[in-house]
Amino acid sequence: MTCSRCGKEFDEAEARCPHCGEAKAGASGLFQTSTVLISAGGADLVYRTVEEIPPGLRTRLLKSTSGGNSGTILIADRRGRKEIAKVVGKLPGVQTGSSAAEWLTRGRKRGIAAVVVLLALALVAWALGHHWQ
Repeated sequence: MTCSRCGKEFDEAEARCPHCGEAKAGASGLFQTSTVLISAGGADLVYRTVEEIPPGLRTRLLKSTSGGNSGTILIADRRGRKEIAKVVGKLPGVQTGSSAAEWLTRGRKRGIAAVVVLLALALVAWALGHHWQ
């Protein structure tokens, strides 16, 4: 099949052209798309995939997104958050069980601090009690 937008050949079973993302005529349903917006050199450039970005610019993109000052922003509805949580849970090194950070809530921190203060006061009282005898 020939794409009406870019003129390249693609498999008829595909719902979209793998080269430019144009929907096949008569296709319907849900489509997932991605867009990469890069602002560089005073221009805003839009690409449909990372592979579409020119090699020099792609190298700069990879360096900047792999640095210590980079971050990821995800905007998702409830269903999207569930899907993201499923994917993240399957990544290597990600634990889905409860961790110490989850267990140590603000209330528990306060409780532990109160017990430590009470023990310190009891120790001081015991030491002073032995000193005066």
